[in-house]
Amino acid sequence: MSEPLDLRELERRAVAGRESPGYGHDALITCDRLVRIFTADGVEVQALQGLDLLVREGELLALVGASGSGKSTLMNILAGLDEPTAGAARVAGCDLLAMGAKERLRYRREVVGFVWQQTARNLLPYLTAAQNVALPMQLRGRSAGGRGRRTERVESLLGMLEVAECRDRRPHQMSGGQQQRVAIAVALANEPSVLLADEPTGELDSHTAEQIFAAFRTANEELGTTIVIVTHDQAVASEVRRTVAIRDGRTSTEILRRTKVDTATGQESMVAREYAMLDRAGRLQLPAEYTRALGMRDRVLLELEPDHIEIRPDDESGADSTGGGGGPAKG
Repeated sequence: MSEPLDLRELERRAVAGRESPGYGHDALITCDRLVRIFTADGVEVQALQGLDLLVREGELLALVGASGSGKSTLMNILAGLDEPTAGAARVAGCDLLAMGAKERLRYRREVVGFVWQQTARNLLPYLTAAQNVALPMQLRGRSAGGRGRRTERVESLLGMLEVAECRDRRPHQMSGGQQQRVAIAVALANEPSVLLADEPTGELDSHTAEQIFAAFRTANEELGTTIVIVTHDQAVASEVRRTVAIRDGRTSTEILRRTKVDTATGQESMVAREYAMLDRAGRLQLPAEYTRALGMRDRVLLELEPDHIEIRPDDESGADSTGGGGGPAKG
């Protein structure tokens, strides 16, 4: 099991930027200026436009963003289901741009696990829960160990995820929440370095969604598995230590959360700080609600202060008079 994350160090790195020497060398997932272009009917669509992302081993991370922002495209690339057009992407030492068909198949079986939004897509309907969990190990072959080792792994995962009672049930005999927890067990069967989940609570009610997220947290804490979850559920996103927002095919902001203890009362509280992401070209995406509040558009004024950068509406374009407020945004 990996060492627990040093959240203060993660926060320091987020503030320091991505240009320091050696930054990212200890990351389990590294995306550097990742580009994915789709062509349909002669029209090119850039789903990813130079996306940067670092995920350290042992993290439980949420990816959020509007529909069409590039979240699912990124997940498909990290899962080995799609190939990037340009840039660099590495997961657990595997170069996703250099893999052939055989390497990609091995990567999907051994390095990553994947949980789909659609519960019916995760499990084979004619197999029991135990058989579904054992199947990835059988497909992996000898390296997964003998029948006894597989049975032990199946029982352990189903018990850890609190669906041991579903061992001999087929998917139609289980609730949606039970199906998703068994699906998590299937994804964990071959002890992957990374578990990816694309909207895993999208078809579930809020109470069941909480149970599913608790299952992911259990896997992260007890097995040390690095987990990346795409979600539109803000309740889920707010439960993780780090939330990364994607907008227009790039990482735009990060929210880092840490527990703060009041020295006087001993009470714990969660402190959240939001950061804009700065890419290698010096570009950053300001949150839309910030720019709307200050009437910022087209261009802004920049002022370099000793310890920060001020970003102001452009006086020359009349933004102050039309935008509802002229206070600076500080960087």
